[in-house]
Amino acid sequence: MSYLFSVGAFGAAVTLFLWLRDSRIYLRTGLAGYRTRVRQGVLYTALALLGAGIAWNEPVELIGLGVVLLALYLQGRVEHEQVWTGEETLPRLLGAVRRRQK
Repeated sequence: MSYLFSVGAFGAAVTLFLWLRDSRIYLRTGLAGYRTRVRQGVLYTALALLGAGIAWNEPVELIGLGVVLLALYLQGRVEHEQVWTGEETLPRLLGAVRRRQK
């Protein structure tokens, strides 16, 4: 196991965090774009965790990193609505948005 596994594990953790943030935004707003992101985020998180597991094995660790990067790339390509107007960085990072009235 080399330092590249740590890089892959960090990428998988970022993918998991982004999925949880999108889940929080969807639960607070109910927007259809974030619903899609949440559904696909489950798959991309699983793909990233698989890539981190592959990166554990030293002969194929670069393939594992490629899988993690693919998951991060695919997660960023999903279309979604704009939910922030002028918030600072920390509220955006944590997914703090106003609740939508039903």
